[in-house]
Amino acid sequence: MSTVLSRFALDGRVALITGGSSGIGLAIAEALHGAGASVVLCARKEEALREAVARLGPRAASCAGDVTDRAGLAAFTERASIPFGAPDIVVHAAGLNARQPWDIVDDAAWDAQIESMLAAPFFLSRALLPCMRAKGWGRVLNIASLQSVRAMPDSIPYGAAKGGVMQATRAMAEAWGRFGVTCNAVAPGFFPTALTAPVFADADRAAKLAAQTCLGRNGRLQDLQGAAVFLCSPAADYVTGQTLFVDGGFTAR
Repeated sequence: MSTVLSRFALDGRVALITGGSSGIGLAIAEALHGAGASVVLCARKEEALREAVARLGPRAASCAGDVTDRAGLAAFTERASIPFGAPDIVVHAAGLNARQPWDIVDDAAWDAQIESMLAAPFFLSRALLPCMRAKGWGRVLNIASLQSVRAMPDSIPYGAAKGGVMQATRAMAEAWGRFGVTCNAVAPGFFPTALTAPVFADADRAAKLAAQTCLGRNGRLQDLQGAAVFLCSPAADYVTGQTLFVDGGFTAR
C-alpha cells in the first residue's frame, strides 16, 4: 500500500454509528469496517441490528439504545465500549423526518426531530470526548442535509435541525480541535432510504430532483462511502469544521 493510501486506513480504530442498522448509517458502517475499523452499530430495534451485524461479519457488534435519552448516555457509552474498547470515531446518522405541513407541526414531532438530529449528536459526542481526548485523537462525523442550506416543503423542524447541525459541526470543531478531535459533516443529496421513501415512491418527483443535479441522477448509498472514510481517517487530520455536500452538484445549481 502506498503512503498516501495508507492514510485512509482505519485499522485499530473503533467507530460507533448511530442509526447504523439501515440506510446511510449502515452504508457508512460498511465503509469504515472495510477500511479496517471495528464498528458498533446503534439503533433502537435489536432485530435490525442483528441483521446488520451479520451482514458486516467480524469486527462488528451492536448496542441497542435511544441516543435521545440524555440521562442514559453514560451507561450507553459504557455498553458501546464493551466489544472493542472506547470508540474514537462517532457517526451520527440517526434521524427522522415527520414531513408535517407548517400549520399542523405538533410539539412531539418538533421535539423528536430536534432531539435526535441536533441535540443527540452534541450530547453523545460530549460523552465520548474524554476517551478521545485521552488518546489525543478522535473523529466526529455528523450528517447534515441539503436542508442545512435549502428550504423544502413540509420540513420546518427537519430543516431547523439540519441547519443547526451545520453550525454545531463548526462549533464542536472549534471547541475540541485542541484535543486532537476533528468534527465534520457530510450533507447528502437525495438517496434512497427509509426517510426518503415518500420521495422515491413518486417517480416524477424523483426524476425532477435528479434533473436538478449537475450529474443528472440521484445518489446511491455507495456514493457516501468515500467521503465518510476520508473524514474519519488520518487523511483528514487537517480538516475540521467542514460540511462536505455529497449531492451530485444539487447545491451548485
